[in-house]
Amino acid sequence: MSNRSIVIVIVLAVVAFLFTQTFYTVDPTKQVLVRQFGAIVGEPKTEPGLYAKIPLVQDIQRIDSRLLDYEAEEFEIIAGDQKRLVVDAYARFKIVAAKTFATTVPGGEPALRGLLDSLINSEIRGVLSSVPLHAVLTDQRANLMDDITKRVNAKTKELGVEVVDVRIKRADLPQANSQSVFNRMKTDREREAGQLRAEGDEEKARITATADREVAVFKADAGLKAQVTMGGADAEATKIYADAFNRDKDFYGFYRRMEAYKQAFGSGGSTMILSPDTDFFRYFNDPAGPAAPKK
Repeated sequence: MSNRSIVIVIVLAVVAFLFTQTFYTVDPTKQVLVRQFGAIVGEPKTEPGLYAKIPLVQDIQRIDSRLLDYEAEEFEIIAGDQKRLVVDAYARFKIVAAKTFATTVPGGEPALRGLLDSLINSEIRGVLSSVPLHAVLTDQRANLMDDITKRVNAKTKELGVEVVDVRIKRADLPQANSQSVFNRMKTDREREAGQLRAEGDEEKARITATADREVAVFKADAGLKAQVTMGGADAEATKIYADAFNRDKDFYGFYRRMEAYKQAFGSGGSTMILSPDTDFFRYFNDPAGPAAPKK
């Protein structure tokens, strides 16, 4: 390779180096600060595009402009009613003032996450320690989280950071207390079940007694009606017998005597000793059945 070629390659390399050191791009998800000997120059570049800077004198710092997530380590707190609670929280934040952020948090995003860890931990403890446990486990939690978000945001605003939301993913009792709480809940449920069973037995006894009373009343009414009906039937039968007897007394007497003969002689194996001229046999001698003469 000739000296001229070497010079051309060197010049092209220098031009390429100066080009990369002069021009830079801004990504839609980033905001860029230009630093000159460590000091920030101008305002942050937030619009996507191609920009230029002084090569070898100025450099750039890229800062994320998206909504970022933060996961806190779970920690234990004591609620206002002195009950322990294990809390697992998370937050969403955004760097809204890149220049302020770069000045106040020189360590960048990793240092910011360390600050958020202590801030969120402190504010959650401060708010939840003033309310009873049931407030954290019910619909009141949303209001408590809003209050914590406002408190954390008030302290991060001076860092150029906006905390959009702080939420609790999980709030559980410590493992040591879980069994005792479960046993207490089980006892409460068993007591409620016993009370419900007792109330059910009482209601059953009341319904059964009412039904038995109604059945007794129905039977008594039915028995009374049956007796009245039977009495009327017996009276009607007696009246029919009396009418029949009055129409032909001789036939009725003959019929009654035949029934007596049937019962006396139809049973079999019985022995009767009677006088032949007794009144019982008067129809044997004469079908008209005249009365036996008196002696």
